[in-house]
Amino acid sequence: MHPHVLVLDDDDGIRTSLTLALEDEGYQVTGCASAEQALRAVAAAAGDRQGQPDVLVVDLMLGGIDGFTFIRRVRPICPAPVIVLSARHDKSDIVAALEAGADDYVTKPFDLDELFARLRALRRRAGSEAGGHGGEREEALVLDSEDGPLVLDAAAGTVRRGGRELHLTVTEFRLLGELASAPGRVLSRQALLQRVWERGFFGDERIVDVHVRRLRTKVEHDPSAPRLITTVRGLGYRLDPR
Repeated sequence: MHPHVLVLDDDDGIRTSLTLALEDEGYQVTGCASAEQALRAVAAAAGDRQGQPDVLVVDLMLGGIDGFTFIRRVRPICPAPVIVLSARHDKSDIVAALEAGADDYVTKPFDLDELFARLRALRRRAGSEAGGHGGEREEALVLDSEDGPLVLDAAAGTVRRGGRELHLTVTEFRLLGELASAPGRVLSRQALLQRVWERGFFGDERIVDVHVRRLRTKVEHDPSAPRLITTVRGLGYRLDPR
């Protein structure tokens, strides 16, 4: 089955040309001119795994609901990776998009080969989580706390606490998995960029900090005083299983 990409851009020319380019690469494409239309399309496919998009490509500057709000609203109903495609180059916009739930950020004007490479990387990451990690343990106990055990199931691509599944994005799941693979050891931001993002991200290690903050809101009892994912100043991050 061809991978399915949802393209959200209110510029008819960009949306059409990107749709044609993606279809030439073998993708199935759903084009949407507004966030409202895209939300309806995702909601309609929510109960049909085959109909769900594998990747979302989202512009930020939209009429009506903007791209930031769309990403926040779509996250609870769609686990697919999100690539932001935007003319906004400011670092604060990049961080805000990542905080909203995006997985990657490409600035306009963009090179199609770069976009296709990032799409392939995101799909590989999503596929590796859905299919497990081969010889690794199928379940790894990450934390045993008063909130209940936190269990990362690599085969199912899920994280559970006390029987309740935590809804992590593909990037958050992979980040937690990399930290859990080396408990008690410090992993530098550069090492996490290479392992989680594969190709890196603008050479800017702050993307790691943004995703760690997001991950902490989901797995820490008190994200403002993290005990599971700790910061080692000047070095990186360490997972401290207890």
